Amino acid sequence: MKLSGRNAIVTGANRGFGFEVAKKFVQEGASVVICGRDPDQVSHAVSVLQGLTSPGQTVAGLPLDVSKEESVKKLVDTAIARLGRIDIVVNNAGVYGPKGLIEDVDSGEWISAININLFSVFFMCKWILPHMKKNNAGKIINLSGGGATAPLPRISAYAASKAAVVRLTETLAEECKEYSIEINAVAPGALNTRLLDEVLESGPERVGKAFYEKALKQKSNGGTPLDLGAALCVYLASPESDGITGKLISAPWDPWQDLARYREDLKNTDIYTLRRIVEKDRGRNWES
Repeated sequence: MKLSGRNAIVTGANRGFGFEVAKKFVQEGASVVICGRDPDQVSHAVSVLQGLTSPGQTVAGLPLDVSKEESVKKLVDTAIARLGRIDIVVNNAGVYGPKGLIEDVDSGEWISAININLFSVFFMCKWILPHMKKNNAGKIINLSGGGATAPLPRISAYAASKAAVVRLTETLAEECKEYSIEINAVAPGALNTRLLDEVLESGPERVGKAFYEKALKQKSNGGTPLDLGAALCVYLASPESDGITGKLISAPWDPWQDLARYREDLKNTDIYTLRRIVEKDRGRNWES
């Protein structure tokens, strides 16, 4: 098993993609501590995951809000107390936030989405990195998505926060290289989860006709399988990905199963990163 004997924290794992990641981790031999905001859902998820364990594995869960620093500190402290050592963190908790033109959305809801999508990642890294640095090892996986790499009209809080998560990932990866801590971002693909249902419930007036029709098509086609992105998280959490850090990797579009063959290229290029495009990158010369 790829994660045998390893210990992980997975946020937002009481349902949807986060639960799928936690399930894959348990099936690959890891012990996990999960969290979510709904106590009943967390309890149910823990019960299901415990049914997948083998002797020696531990599954625990906490109902809490990762947009609050004191809650994240409690999660980290509890996970270390229960498991003894944390090898892997998956920052999965996230929301779309308010939908609509920026002048129409509620400011409090917009800021709340930033808190959940971005600040939760900051808080987790702030409190887990001293532990990982002490161990001189660790893997952190931050969930990003399509909002990070292209404009997302009418879902601005999500787009801005997910782009920020990628740059935070790149920055912390550089800060942590000397400690053998590897930090990457994952785009899991277009998933048929509660976030898609939110878009459909909002309607074309709030999310825009093009995005709404795209969501309808995704709902009909089934979207990207949850287990594909979860398998990528397993890969990035395992020794197979050693040496890969500071990258945004797409589960459905990138050849991540073979990335180990290209470690040196990844170390020495800006492939799978967010960068400014200048005219020369597109075959143009605007110098006078």
